[in-house]
Amino acid sequence: MHDGHSANGHDAASVSRGLLDRHRAAPIARRIAALTAGVLFLLGIAGFVIKLLDKGTSDPSAWGYYAALVSFLLTAAGGAVMVAIATRLAKAHWRRPISRASEMFAVVTLYTFALLIPLLFALPSLSDHRRSLWFFGELNVPGYMPHIMTTLSFFFLALAGLALLWMSALPDLASLRDSSWGLTGLFNRLSNTWQGTSRQWFVQYHRLGILGALYFMMLVTTHFLFSMDFAMALVPGWIDALFPATHAHNSLHAGAALMLVTMFVLRRFGGYGDYIGLDQFWGLGKLMFALSLLWFWFWFSSFIIFWYGAKPNEQAVLELLMVGPYLPIFMAAFILNFLVPLFTMIWNPLRKSVWGPTIIACGVLLGTFFDRVRLYAASWSVAAADDKHTLREVPAAIMPDVADVMMWVGGLAGAVLVYILAARVIPIISVWEQKELLLYRMHKPFHRLAEVLVLGKKD
Repeated sequence: MHDGHSANGHDAASVSRGLLDRHRAAPIARRIAALTAGVLFLLGIAGFVIKLLDKGTSDPSAWGYYAALVSFLLTAAGGAVMVAIATRLAKAHWRRPISRASEMFAVVTLYTFALLIPLLFALPSLSDHRRSLWFFGELNVPGYMPHIMTTLSFFFLALAGLALLWMSALPDLASLRDSSWGLTGLFNRLSNTWQGTSRQWFVQYHRLGILGALYFMMLVTTHFLFSMDFAMALVPGWIDALFPATHAHNSLHAGAALMLVTMFVLRRFGGYGDYIGLDQFWGLGKLMFALSLLWFWFWFSSFIIFWYGAKPNEQAVLELLMVGPYLPIFMAAFILNFLVPLFTMIWNPLRKSVWGPTIIACGVLLGTFFDRVRLYAASWSVAAADDKHTLREVPAAIMPDVADVMMWVGGLAGAVLVYILAARVIPIISVWEQKELLLYRMHKPFHRLAEVLVLGKKD
């Protein structure tokens, strides 16, 4: 049996020492990556300033690609945290080397929240007589209710994610505190209450479950509000009760793909190849395959309503989002998110490999990028339509300008930068979970075989 969890040492002390030593090291590759991401992030800021000075915030169509960027980061990074939550709930041992790397994407949700704030100024107010979920005229709600509620949901999503990350990392932060390494004052503030008592371990175990459930609820809520007010409500005639759930599912799909790519980078360039092995790629690859099949189910369930209903406003929505000017982008998303995983991940030799799931995951992330561009660039292009109930004319596809490309490159680089900086403080592989694994594993003789690895369950 392949053992992706094994380390160079087999006792708790050697595991702890090995992982903490790797965390303290500062490889040149990480420094170069951080420097490159920082430079590209500055390029993105320059693109944002150029766009702001050139277009202002009065024309929503100018900010469609920026809205797609915020949506993409919410979709991929927000969903990546769920990999740790879901696999911990399933009590899967193979997830232990990648749980912390998954939880670390909580810092990217905080970064995404910061990117949302400028977008709020470009979103039309309800006083512009646009459609909304918030019954603006009937209940006398504030004209900026969509802005308020979406901001609050993003904030509490980031807060829940950071609380989950902190609670998970608390024992490791205490280990770094006690080892007198570097940022001792910071580690003292982050872990001054942790002594490793039985009660503290018991409380941590249950709080991880509570915070995981809270994060999942906030993730679904945030996708619901963002997809409604920043996409669907902007398009006259677009009424789809399943779209918010589709948006949330896409987050789980892209999150699994992002974690596969992250695992590959940590294994290939991070020096964690003896911790992240075939078991992790095989297990997460199967999950991504199932989510790829669900991608088609969610899309088709919405598509068939519009296609079969065939009302003028429904035909206009299909023309705008799928079969009209954004047809090439939609086909790229359809192929990369569904067809490619369907006809490749069914082959066990490919699925049970390191390179296969990683390459397909890159395609899923690219397909999610295309999907977000077609949804948000198209939606924001008609946000200022005169008729708020029927789309009279489908505009041509809006192509990205130089500032849009700069913002996308810089926005993604900023996400990489904050992840690298967070990994400099918090160990990217959970030390305490690797030590705990030693309590649940043993080698036992089995029939004529020399011995096999046996893994126990926590409960």
